[in-house]
Amino acid sequence: MAAEQDLFLLIDVGNTNIKVGLADADAIRQSFVLPTNYQETGDTFGLKIVALCNYLQLSVRDLKAWMVSSVVPQLNTLIRQAGKSYSECPVYFVPEDIPLPLVNHYTLPAEVGADRLVTAYAARELFDTPGLMVVDFGTATTVECVQDRGYLGGLICPGVLSSLHALGGKTAKLPRISLDLESTDIRIGVSTVQSLTQGFVFGFAAMIEGTCERLKENLEGEVTVVATGGFAKKIQPVCPCLQAVREDLLLMGLLLALKKETNALQSAHKGGRYERDY
Repeated sequence: MAAEQDLFLLIDVGNTNIKVGLADADAIRQSFVLPTNYQETGDTFGLKIVALCNYLQLSVRDLKAWMVSSVVPQLNTLIRQAGKSYSECPVYFVPEDIPLPLVNHYTLPAEVGADRLVTAYAARELFDTPGLMVVDFGTATTVECVQDRGYLGGLICPGVLSSLHALGGKTAKLPRISLDLESTDIRIGVSTVQSLTQGFVFGFAAMIEGTCERLKENLEGEVTVVATGGFAKKIQPVCPCLQAVREDLLLMGLLLALKKETNALQSAHKGGRYERDY
């Protein structure tokens, strides 16, 4: 892959996985999912990025910046070290280094996970309705509420796969399942696999439907419900309230935040004042 344009590394550090995206100024080119390793070092992480760049036929030094969202604080310092040592480029964390143009209405704003803020920001940039709800099917299932340019907060609910793993850990005979439906019509399970699949998919769909319906009463004007995360595409066919699925929502939020910051810096370098519009 030739580096015709400036390239950026987008990194979403989650409790279970780390999603890494390669992007130019206009789009996310490719993304990869790595397991979160709590024994990681700056060298092991840096070498993983080197290997990914080699796979894409790029030099790690072609990267102009790393843009990071993290909910695992113990990995943040080593990621900064890896970026500087192996890529020799700036490493920005959101919202610590680059704040997001949303008014955070949380009672203690610092309590909000960076991933929740970034997905809310991305949805705000991509959808026009005054009200937004972002459903993220990650380790936990989160529902974020946005009104105009304000992040109102949201809900944290059980995660699909973490719930399944917890159930399996207590029940030795439960089989592995894919959560793929044979039909969008609910059926009475006549096997353990079918019972689990129907229960999890339709159970979580009902939870999201009911939750979003009640939360809409707290928002004004038209509301769009956006889904993201690995389970989003599986559940959307049986969850009509999910109006759009954007699996790349968090990485897109990182890219959009980086572009806004870059544009502000470029304007300042041309003689204007460097001012954020938020």
